[in-house]
Amino acid sequence: MEISTPALLFPAISLLLLAYSNRFMNLSALIRDLNKNVTTNNKNKIKRQIMNLKKRVKLVIAMQILGVLSITLCVIAMFFLFIDMLLVGKIIFCISLVLMLLSLVISLYELKISEQALCIELEDFESK
Repeated sequence: MEISTPALLFPAISLLLLAYSNRFMNLSALIRDLNKNVTTNNKNKIKRQIMNLKKRVKLVIAMQILGVLSITLCVIAMFFLFIDMLLVGKIIFCISLVLMLLSLVISLYELKISEQALCIELEDFESK
């Protein structure tokens, strides 16, 4: 394995972390907006949305942590490959790939929860 192989992950990881940060910012905006719209009529719906948002925030943070760990291990792998410790570099790079895969799996799960949040919002339209 060449030193350039782990370097191929840098653009992908950077874009993923940017996407995860955008998700986090959007969740923050949703939470603030939800707080402004609390009335006595929609407390049950708001409670369900809050539970959904709490779970999504935790998942997005986990995605970001795994992404950062992945890029950190990728850099460490490049260091070991650079000093000709190929086996150690390959092992660390494989761990980096596993962390990135876990981050992507959590991302898919968070998308599914996001769908549930949208369904909660659509309940109002169905009742009208």
